[in-house]
Amino acid sequence: MSHSIHNLRKMRVQRSTLAVPGSNPAMIEKAADSAADCIFLDIEDAVAPDDKEKARKNIIAALNDIDWKAKNKTMSVRINGLDTHYMYRDVVDVMEQAGDKLDMILIPKVGVPADVYMVEAMLNQIEMAKGYQNKVGIEALIETPLGMANVEAIAAAPSRLEALHFGVADYAAFNKARTVNIGGLNPDYPGDQWHAALSRMTVACRAYGLRPIDGPFGDFSDPDGFRAAAKRAAALGIEGKWAIHPSQITLANEEFSPLGGEVEKARRILEALKEAAAAGKGAASLDGKMIDAASERMAKNVIAVDDAIRARAQ
Repeated sequence: MSHSIHNLRKMRVQRSTLAVPGSNPAMIEKAADSAADCIFLDIEDAVAPDDKEKARKNIIAALNDIDWKAKNKTMSVRINGLDTHYMYRDVVDVMEQAGDKLDMILIPKVGVPADVYMVEAMLNQIEMAKGYQNKVGIEALIETPLGMANVEAIAAAPSRLEALHFGVADYAAFNKARTVNIGGLNPDYPGDQWHAALSRMTVACRAYGLRPIDGPFGDFSDPDGFRAAAKRAAALGIEGKWAIHPSQITLANEEFSPLGGEVEKARRILEALKEAAAAGKGAASLDGKMIDAASERMAKNVIAVDDAIRARAQ
């Protein structure tokens, strides 16, 4: 193990992240009663330019009027990109008027570490001016070629950054990729065309203590396709996935929770290794398979996730 260790910056249960347009108050109210772990209220892609100001006001009102903590929700707001004239007002208005009700800010199309730095500097100043006790975390969307090219630097830079999300729709568009469905697989590609990008982002997250989150699956009439995408992401170590429709929430929660029997097996692994250590052995056998220190780390990961999910449900 290297002497340089980056522990997880912030533990949150984020199996499902429900995307809700700020321009639709009725959808925001319904989202509060959903089973989503996290909700991001959107002022960016889901909102037309003429509706940005109204959406921002809707979001501020919803953050203040709905008791999200009682609903057991982690709340985030996706601001507009740093290349727009909407972004500064998104941060200032939302933070000054509802920053004490917010958990995270989601920055779209992050390309370089300085993009995160700019938003963090604004958060620092507003929190000091308002006397907020809570520090709002930052999530970054990796959805451009520039962002993916710099993903390790973005993850490594000291900041409030907690999580990276893979924005597959814009990523495909910027790369001029041929797609058939947002987040789906092109049958002309021999395998998973998103594997390399998801894997690279996940490694960057795990190296520097961030949560990796997968983005949307556009065809909400295809639950099997969503499940397949979630399973592929979970196999890489990703912690959760977006839901762009309420029907996808349960699917995400199920696929990013420990599988049936997985927690019990993890506890058996720890017990077997404990017994082996008492006998002066560094490895053991369980169900006909060798287990060792790496098995112990994997088992502890499973138990930690299960414990966090159970704690959240209380």
